[in-house]
Amino acid sequence: MEAQAALFRLCWNGAQPVSRPPQRPICHHAAMTGSFPQGEAAQQTIDLQDFLKLQGVVETGGEAKFRVQGGEVRVNGEIETRRRKKLRRGDVVEYAGHRLKVDW
Repeated sequence: MEAQAALFRLCWNGAQPVSRPPQRPICHHAAMTGSFPQGEAAQQTIDLQDFLKLQGVVETGGEAKFRVQGGEVRVNGEIETRRRKKLRRGDVVEYAGHRLKVDW
């Protein structure tokens, strides 16, 4: 009981108790497996939502998200609902009467 009172006084006065173990930072990448594109391989793709914004067929990222997840966008003739879909050179994106070929 006295230990709890001492801990309460420490916390109430704004000091951190010394006996508290240090907290480890959470690493969200630790659970991921596989390899991520590095260097030139990473630069040869573009996210679908970013491509739509850069081409000017949508005005914002929010609109791109809404249109893609709503099934209004086709990639290579198939409906694509993943806004982070990686596009490569030669892919064809269709949206709202626009037919756009991925090239840079």
